[in-house]
Amino acid sequence: MYNVQFPGLNLNFEINPVAFSIGSFNIYWYGIIIGAGFMLALAFALRVLKDFGIKSDSFIDCVIMGFLSGIIGARLYYVIFRWEYYSQNFSEIFAIHNGGLAIYGGVIGGLLAGGITAKIKKVPIYAAFDIAVMGFLIGQGIGRWGNFINQEAFGTQTDLPWRMVSENTNNVGVHPCFLYESIWCLLGFVLLYLFSRKYRKYDGQIFLLYLVWYGFERMIVEGLRTDSLYLFNLRVSQILAGLTMIIGIVLLIVFRKRTAKAVDMKDENISEK
Repeated sequence: MYNVQFPGLNLNFEINPVAFSIGSFNIYWYGIIIGAGFMLALAFALRVLKDFGIKSDSFIDCVIMGFLSGIIGARLYYVIFRWEYYSQNFSEIFAIHNGGLAIYGGVIGGLLAGGITAKIKKVPIYAAFDIAVMGFLIGQGIGRWGNFINQEAFGTQTDLPWRMVSENTNNVGVHPCFLYESIWCLLGFVLLYLFSRKYRKYDGQIFLLYLVWYGFERMIVEGLRTDSLYLFNLRVSQILAGLTMIIGIVLLIVFRKRTAKAVDMKDENISEK
């Protein structure tokens, strides 16, 4: 049980991470929230499949493989960058219920397996990625509230009006990083969805915009967190966020020029006829 306060907003919450129990087996809010985010993301994906020229049966196969691989990738990412601990506690590698999932690992694993499945099932891969990343934003936006329930993934000390205080923060005000990312992801979903409805020019464009949108936020917020994964004293997710953002920007510029050139050539051919 946690006593969570937002003193500057006059908000107080009593939070129990356990939703309910079946005998000695506990069901945690974290899992319920993650599951709810996944189901909402899937419902959205199924709703827009036709707009992207994808059949539902084939896409569901991609989702299943992507989901399973995403969990494995999220755990592997976390374990690899905490290998000093897990190499001495090997049995705990499989104890996912104790925590330790990294979003970037999940995204990489999900896209990799989903992309391979899409290739096998002859699903337009880049169109599938466009739908997938909008689903990611839904899942990430909702899933971050699981971090709030567990009182984890928060930031450094702050006196800002929306600071968060609990037993896990040692009763000092800290940045509610879960809230920053949740708002950013849900806002990103709305913006990218609206963009896809009116301005999407080619398959993969939404995916690239996601790299820029999420990469920008994660690069900043990761710098506030106190539980980052490190490699050579560098925050791994912060570096990866910056790289993906740069790659996204470069590719958006490249494909914008190619699209404009293709339109010009088409207009020239029409005028010659």
